[in-house]
Amino acid sequence: MRALLWTVGIVAIVPILLGLFLKALTWLLILGLNALGVAVVMGVIEARMADRKL
Repeated sequence: MRALLWTVGIVAIVPILLGLFLKALTWLLILGLNALGVAVVMGVIEARMADRKL
């Protein structure tokens, strides 16, 4: 009986943790894409400023 309870508990917890992991992964992907966009924009701005100094 105890093994059955453990099995049911694990089977119930795995989808919950998987859902939380996927949600966290999407947020990390969104934040990463935002950071990449900011880095590209800052790189373009820095390159233009350096080009004007020459």
